[in-house]
Amino acid sequence: MPRTIAYTDIKRINYIINKCEVCYVGMIDTQGNPYVLPFNFGYENGLIYLHSGPEGKKIDSLRKNPCVCIVFSTDYVLRYTSENVACSYGMKFKSVLAYGKVEFVDNYDDKIRILNVIMKKYTNKEFSYNAPAVRNVVIMQIKVEQFSCRESGY
Repeated sequence: MPRTIAYTDIKRINYIINKCEVCYVGMIDTQGNPYVLPFNFGYENGLIYLHSGPEGKKIDSLRKNPCVCIVFSTDYVLRYTSENVACSYGMKFKSVLAYGKVEFVDNYDDKIRILNVIMKKYTNKEFSYNAPAVRNVVIMQIKVEQFSCRESGY
């Protein structure tokens, strides 16, 4: 039976988060229902950064209830014990859950800095931004209150 290991080591957690291209943000919508969306993200010094347009269901939901659970997962590999036994199949994976509360960032200079954290993750370079774009983008910051990390099959 493959083993699952739980980690609290921040270096391992950072490694897994930084390896991911997308995170999934779980929240509660304005009607009290679960709501999960994929996001591009930035991550730096224990802070997760997200961006969005200024309106919509996710913004309304997060303004009403800022509590989130964010999932990062990577390194999927199909494995099996016996090729002809369906129940022996499983998936290797590495994952992190991050719990926290969304804070909306309004400061213009902070928004630019955070946009560059996000863009650097995907392009490895910094950009300049025009003022209307910066004013129109919603930047969210999540200070992680708790991490949970698992590796299965590795």
